[in-house]
Formats: sequence, structure tokens, C-alpha cells
Amino acid sequence: MATDTLKSKPGAQGATGGLRRLLLDNGALTALIVLVIAMSALSGDFLTADNLLNVGVQAAVTAILAFGVTFVIVSAGIDLSVGSVAALSATVLAWSATEAGMPVVLAVLLSVLTGIACGLVNGFLISYGKLPPFIATLAMLSVGRGLSLVISQGSPIAFPDSVSHLGDTLGGWLPVPVPVLVMIVMGLITAFVLGRTYIGRSMYAIGGNEEAARLSGLRVKRQKLAIYAFSGLFAAAAGIVLASRLSSAQPQAAQGYELDAIAAVVIGGASLAGGTGKASGTLIGALILAVLRNGLNLLSVSAFWQQVVIGVVIALAVLFDTLRRKAGATPVAAGASGGGNRGRQALTYVIAAVVAVAVVGATSLLHNGSSGGKDQKIGLSLSTLNNPFFVQIRNGAEEEAKKLGVDLTVTDAQNDASQQANQLQNFVSGGLSAVVVNPVDSDAAGPSVRAANKDGIPVIAVDRGVNKAQMSALVASDNVEGGQLGAKALAEKLGGKGTIVILQGQAGTSASRERGAGFAAGLKAYPGIKVVAKQPADFDRTKGLDVMTNLLQAHPDVDGVFAENDEMALGAIKALGTKAGKSVQVVGFDGTPDGLKAVEAGTLYASVAQQPRELGRIAVQNALRAAEDKKVEQTVKVPVKVVTKENVAGFEG
Repeated sequence: MATDTLKSKPGAQGATGGLRRLLLDNGALTALIVLVIAMSALSGDFLTADNLLNVGVQAAVTAILAFGVTFVIVSAGIDLSVGSVAALSATVLAWSATEAGMPVVLAVLLSVLTGIACGLVNGFLISYGKLPPFIATLAMLSVGRGLSLVISQGSPIAFPDSVSHLGDTLGGWLPVPVPVLVMIVMGLITAFVLGRTYIGRSMYAIGGNEEAARLSGLRVKRQKLAIYAFSGLFAAAAGIVLASRLSSAQPQAAQGYELDAIAAVVIGGASLAGGTGKASGTLIGALILAVLRNGLNLLSVSAFWQQVVIGVVIALAVLFDTLRRKAGATPVAAGASGGGNRGRQALTYVIAAVVAVAVVGATSLLHNGSSGGKDQKIGLSLSTLNNPFFVQIRNGAEEEAKKLGVDLTVTDAQNDASQQANQLQNFVSGGLSAVVVNPVDSDAAGPSVRAANKDGIPVIAVDRGVNKAQMSALVASDNVEGGQLGAKALAEKLGGKGTIVILQGQAGTSASRERGAGFAAGLKAYPGIKVVAKQPADFDRTKGLDVMTNLLQAHPDVDGVFAENDEMALGAIKALGTKAGKSVQVVGFDGTPDGLKAVEAGTLYASVAQQPRELGRIAVQNALRAAEDKKVEQTVKVPVKVVTKENVAGFEG
């Protein structure tokens, strides 16, 4: 009977099995459709032409990087250096065209050659040096980033105007952002190389079984050189597009992008074991990451939870890949997609698009019928929330927003200028009443703020200004003045003579440049003070501890320390131990709660306090006034103050 029952339902089993195989073979596409439908249902701002173009622009750099990484992963390798190579290539282009006075065409060529050269070095170390791909590309990650900082001296370099147009939107009958067009072109090139060329078939063969490929006559070592050169070439293209969007080459740009690129390839269906992968899957993977970030921003999900969600998606993608291979889903390898398979795949995409459009259209109609909100909506993009100073700005802003009945959305750019550009674009397309921005870099924030200007959305800058854009107001304390006050406080405490070290902030940030310049200017009045060492500690307490520990080996008798923020100062105090506040005087910057406690305890002599909560409060007040078309002062200065043990009790941040 059991046998008869089983035989009686072959059609049902066939249909179920076919659906199961369709889902397994097109899991990434299914996930993208579900995400688009979900975001459209949850946010009425998601399904707009401007926002969908934002998603495309935000996916572009990751997708271009990921296309290059696809070649590597298909051949069972890994490339951790693409983010650094992208930053280095963009820096080379900007420096060559501006500082060296090279013609732009030659500068672009040199930039591309830089990316290819980095890839060839990776390939040589892996093929001929026998280094594991992980180690070789990890080394290049560090080398590329270091060279970028050396060439730029830690500061952003303005990008040539002729190349910056790559970050613009085409006018006329085709209003499509250029980064999206570049992404499509690079995707088509990837698909052609993988599916139509000898080297593409070689990638699949090497990834499937390297030894078998070698025994069959493939020159595996030479092929790997070409594979990693392709990855470097695509990284250079991504770096140029990224810098074009920001109108400047940022030496710290694209940090962590290598992980996004790898994630996009894996989410798109490629196996880390090699032998499978395709350009369309990689594009879908990049779009999934962009839709997630865009949608979560529009839904005002905490920046911290966004990282959790994206991490879960990546883990699920790898788990799905494992299940797919166990279930025997069709691998995408060389020669696997014949004419019939291509036809079925194209039909799958068409059906998926029709279903998505139908469901999304329905959700759009629902939103159109239920729009409207009485509260003013304001977006706040902070350069980082991994620093107590900016956490205090957020806290002050949230307190004031609650008091005024304002709907405030806070995002964390994680000191990434391109991520902040994405967040600002999401604010613009999200129909906010006003935007408050604490720029990672004043130049890089310019294009996004100009887009807000074009849409009539008032923008308030807090703590740092934005260059080449119209600001309704700048709410800030004077970093240069603060640096001068810090120099005066430390020099007078030392009696006008002694040796000091300086702990610098993150290279390339305006706060580090301005505070350092102010301190240097203030120190000129005290010729008896000698600076014996300057080292960056990236505004981080742990790095401040490590850097200060190292400096003490070379300068054990130092008399004073100036740190460009309280976090580094607290790390230095830890390294100094009992010397802090006694034989060695330490001055910090920001007036954070922990910094003020150290001042009260006597281990930190002084902190140049900026009253960050007040900055946040005033920024929201001015944003609301600007949104209501009320008069706003263009510059609102919150005074800085040197806080010592004598006056710390009466100070309020």
C-alpha cells in the first residue's frame, strides 16, 4: 500500500521537487525579491524613483569590487586587499593629477596600473611564493593602506573635476547615475570573461580541482597571476568611482569593503570552496546588501542593529550555500549554462520581476492611501558612535528632539565618508524635513549636501563644517582655538619648558587636522617646550595605550602629553601609571564624562571641553527652525573651555 501511495503522486512530487530546485538555484534572487517587497510594505519612502536610484548608486562600489573578487573566489582563492587597493588607486590618481600636475588621462592610466600591479604582486606571492591567499592579500591590505596614507600625508586630496563627473547623474532623457552605468558595464565584462573566454573556463577548472587542472595542461601559476590582476583592476575602477562620488580621494576610504565584496559574492551563490559563481549572482548579492542598508536607514533602525542584521544575512547565505550543495542544486560552472539553461534562467528572472512589480505596486498603493504624519522628521548622521564625544552629541540631540516632539533618525557613518554619503542620500530620498550632519570629512560630504540643497532640504552641520555646499547653519566649537588653549594650558603647567609627545587622531579627519594645527600655533609662544614625538592613535583609547607605551620606550623622561581627544588621553594615562598627574602632565580634548572624571581624580591635568550635549541640542533646535522656514543664525558657536581640577565641579557637558 505504501508503495502504491508513493507511485500515485509522481506529479505532486515532481512539482514540489521542481519548486524546491528553483528556490535552491535562485535563492539570492528570491531573497532580493522578498527584501524589496518587505521594505516597500514597511516604508512608504522606499519605492520611489530617487530612492531606487540611491540603492543602485550605493551598490555600485561594492558590486564593482565584488565582480573582481568573483574571479578570485571562483578559482578557490580569496582577496582581502581590494578595499585598500581601491583607496590607493584613487589616491594615486588624485595626487598625480593635482600635486604632480600630470594630465588627467595619464593619471587615470597610472591609477589603473596601480591596481593591476597590486593584483600581480598578490598573484606572484600566491603562485610562486607559495603563500596562502589569505596571508598574501592580508599583507597587501596593510601595504596598500599604508602607501595611500604616505602619498596623501593622511589628508584627503581633491579629485580632478573631469573625473568627478563619474559620480554625477546623466542629464537629458537618461537620468541615470554614472556609477550605476559603470557597475552594469563591469558586470557585463565579468559575465563575458567567466562565460566566454579561455581564462574564465580556467578559473572554474582551477577552483574545481587545481591539481586536475594542472595535469590537464593548464598553466595554473600564470592563470592565477591574471586572476589576481583582474581583481586589482576592478578594485582600481571601484576606487575611482568611490572617490568621484566624494569629490576627493580619502586615504581611509573603503575600509572593510573587502568583507562586503566577499559577502556579495557568497550571497550571490558562489562557493568559498571554488568552482561556482556568476556575475548576475554577485550583482544580486551587492543589491541585497544595499537594499538592507537603505531600508534599515529609512526604518530608523539603530546603526548597531544594522550590523547585526547584515551579519546574520551573511551567515545565512553561507549556510544556504552548504545546504544547496548537499541537496545537489545545479552548480554554476564553466559550460554549465547551455542554451536551454540560459532560457530557463532568463524566464526565471522575467517571472521574478513581474511578481515583484505586482506585489510592490500593491504595497505602494496602500502607502499612498495611508500617508501623513504630524511630526517633523529630522535625520542626524554622525561620523561615529564609537566615541563618547559623539555619543554625547546624539544624547543631547535625542533629548531635544523628544522635548520638541520631533521624529529623529540617527545613523552612524563609522568614520567612513562613503557610508555617510549613502546615509545622507537616504535622508534626502526619505522625505525628511531637515538633516543634521557631523561630517566624516568636510569635502567628502559636499556632494550629498548639495543634493539635499537641490531638493530644498535644509542641512545643519554640527561640530564640523561642509565645504562647497550651502548650510543653513553651522553649530560648532572652534577646534583650532581649542588646540591653542590646550597648548597654553600644558605649557603653563610645565613652566614653559620641557619635552612633550602628541597623540594624533585619525589621519584625514578635519578634527585631527584642526586640533593639531591649533596646538602647533599655540606652542609657538613657548620656545622652551620641545615636541619629541607625534604618533596617530586614531582617537581610540586602546591605541592610545599602545602608542604611549611604545613612545615611553624611546622617551622615558617625557614631561607632558597632548592627546587630540580624551579617549587617547585616558589610554596614555594608563600607560603612564603613577607618573600621570605627577611627573607627567596630560591634556585631553572633548570634555567627555570619563575625561572629566580623570580631571577630578588628578590623573588628567585638563580637558579642552566642547560641551557636546549642547552641540546636539542646538543642532536639533536649528534644524527644526530651518524646517519651519524660520530665521536661523548661519554660525552658532558653542564656547570651548579648559576644564581643570579647580573648575570641573561646576562644569556641565
